[in-house]
Amino acid sequence: MDVNAAVAAAAAIAGLCTGVIAVLAFRWSEREQRRPTRSSLHTEAVLPPGVDTVLSVLRSSAVVLDESDSVVKASSAAYALGLVRGGKLAVEPMLHMARDTRRDGEIRQVELDLPRRGTGRGEALAVSARVAPLGSRLVLLLVEDLTEARRIEAVRRDFVANVSHELKTPVGALSLLSEAVMDAADDPEAVSRFAGRMQVEATRLTNLVQELIDLSRVQNDDPLEDSEPVSVDELVAEAIDRSRQTASAKQITMAEGGSAGLRIWGNRGKLAAALGNLVENAVNYSPARTRVGIAARRVSAPGGEFVEIAVTDQGIGIPEKDRERIFERFYRVDPARSRATGGTGLGLAIVKHVAASHGGEVTVWSSEGQGSTFTLRLPEAGASRDRTTGTTTGPDRVEEGDDRPYDTDPNSEIPAPEVLP
Repeated sequence: MDVNAAVAAAAAIAGLCTGVIAVLAFRWSEREQRRPTRSSLHTEAVLPPGVDTVLSVLRSSAVVLDESDSVVKASSAAYALGLVRGGKLAVEPMLHMARDTRRDGEIRQVELDLPRRGTGRGEALAVSARVAPLGSRLVLLLVEDLTEARRIEAVRRDFVANVSHELKTPVGALSLLSEAVMDAADDPEAVSRFAGRMQVEATRLTNLVQELIDLSRVQNDDPLEDSEPVSVDELVAEAIDRSRQTASAKQITMAEGGSAGLRIWGNRGKLAAALGNLVENAVNYSPARTRVGIAARRVSAPGGEFVEIAVTDQGIGIPEKDRERIFERFYRVDPARSRATGGTGLGLAIVKHVAASHGGEVTVWSSEGQGSTFTLRLPEAGASRDRTTGTTTGPDRVEEGDDRPYDTDPNSEIPAPEVLP
C-alpha cells in the first residue's frame, strides 16, 4: 500500500508540474504576441495621429524613415521618382540629410539633380528636398520635382533675351538715324534718305511688337471661346491680298487651287494670321519671277475629316538640320536674310501655336534649291465643291501619313498646286 501511494503521489506531482508549465508557456506566448516587434515599426500604426492623412494629400513626394533608415511609409510619387528601392532611401545625399536631422532635430533643405530612370541620354531630374523631424524617432522627407519649372524658366529667360536683342537692333538704328538727320539738316537729299531708312526700321519695330502681341494672345487665349465656321476660301483670299504688293514687286505669281467651299472651325482672326504668315514667308523667301501656290483639300484621318491648306514656294529651301527647329521662337535658318526681308523669327511659332490650339498641326516638306511646302492641317467644319466646276464633291481621300509635297515645277502650266501622282 505504501508503494502504491508513493506512485500515485508522484504521478499527481508530475501532472501538476506539467499543467503549471503549460499555463506559463501560454501566458508567455500571449505576452510576446502583444509586444511590438521590429516589423511592426514599419506599418502605418507607428505614425503620429493624422500624419498619414496629411501625407496622402501632399503634392510633394513623401518618405518617412525610422531610426534605422528603413522606409516606414512612402508615397507612390516617391517610387516613381526612384527615391525608394527595396524598402530603403536610394539617394545618398538625402539619406545623409535625414541622419543629420535625426541627430540634431534641425530642418534642412537642398536642391539636387538626380539621374532620370530608364534613360541613357544623361537627362537629370531637378528636385528640391526638405527633411524635418517627425516625433522623437521618425524623419519626414518631402521632395518636389522642379524639372518642368526649370525648363519653363529657361524658356522664359531665352525669350526675354531674344526679345531684348531683337528690339535693340531697330531702336539703336532709329537713334543713329535721328542723329544723322539732325546733322544733315541743311542737306534735303540726305534728310530724305535717312528718313526713308527710319521708316523702314520703324516698320520693322512695329511688326516685331505686333507679332509679340499675337504670340502672347495665341498662347493665352482659348480659341474655342470665339470659334465659328470659317471659310477657307476667304482665308486664302485674305492671305494672298496681304502679300500681293510684295509679290508684285518681285514679279511672283500667286496661284490658288484645290477644292472650294471648305470650312474649318475656329477663331477667324487667328487662323487668318497663321495662314497669312505662311504665305508671307513663301513670298519673302522666293526668288523673283517664281510662283507661290496655295491649295486646300479635304483628307480623311482616324480622328475625322480634316482640311489641309498647303503653301508651296520655289525658294531656297530649308536644310534638313534646321527643319525641326524652324517653329521655335526667334529661330532663323539664315539670320542675315531674315533681317533683310524684315522677318522677326516669330511667324512660324505663331502658326504652330494656332494649329495646336485648334486641334491641328503644321508640317513642312523642303528640299534645298527646290522650295518648300508648309501644310496646315485643321479639323473640317463643312463640305467642299470643285473650284473649277462649282459642283459639290466627296472628300479627296488621302491615306493617313501621305505627306507628299505639292507641285513646285516652275514650268508647269497648272495654275495652282496639285498633289503629285
